[in-house]
Amino acid sequence: MKAKMIHRCIHVLDLDASLAFYERALGLVMQRRMGPEDRSWENVFIGNDETDFQVELTWNRGRIEPYVNGGRDTHLAFEVDDIDAARALHEEMGCVCFVNERMGIYFIEDPDGCWLEILPAMRAE
Repeated sequence: MKAKMIHRCIHVLDLDASLAFYERALGLVMQRRMGPEDRSWENVFIGNDETDFQVELTWNRGRIEPYVNGGRDTHLAFEVDDIDAARALHEEMGCVCFVNERMGIYFIEDPDGCWLEILPAMRAE
């Protein structure tokens, strides 16, 4: 049997804020959305042309308590082609939450407290 990872779900309190964050911070844009006509919940799948993998943002109407999306040790990792430009943008956005200079990586935090690892693109030697 073969299995392919296709998406990871993150529960969000403010769908519009999350969509704006992921687009600005990582260039992820809406690829499809689904939910019932009464809008009691909505799933929005975001991604980009770099991979087929998507992030599913799930919003539930009326929810006010913050979600626990796995804690800080549960995170997504994003490889960027220009780590310095990415870091400058994320510093400007105020979303950098942890830096490991020795490893050359850092983490940003989304509006719902999910940590996202940012690392430089691996170069073929």
